[in-house]
Amino acid sequence: MGFVTVDLFAGVPVSDFRVAQTWYEKLLGAPPAFFPNDTEAVFELADHRYLYIEHLPARAGFAMLTLFVEDFDERIATIADRGLQPVSVETYENGVRKAIFRDVDGNEIGFGGAPRPV
Repeated sequence: MGFVTVDLFAGVPVSDFRVAQTWYEKLLGAPPAFFPNDTEAVFELADHRYLYIEHLPARAGFAMLTLFVEDFDERIATIADRGLQPVSVETYENGVRKAIFRDVDGNEIGFGGAPRPV
């Protein structure tokens, strides 16, 4: 079997599209990469990896995503500089860290990071 590129689109249902777009711009530090239609905004996280918000009020608030990043401390500090604070920060027994953010609908977006260097 040869190498196959996989594109990931992780969806987050939201109740207020404009409010959510502003919040996700603060969280991710950039405007959407594109808008497939009037009810979706797609944010590019890395090559072939996307997070999108979609106006789906009946489903809003149930998403759970975790993005594992190399620059955990810097990223959480930069997000704070843009006005968002995690609702919790956890450190697991193996030292892996996770900061959890919740949008206005309650969708959980987590950022995970490797243990702190010793």
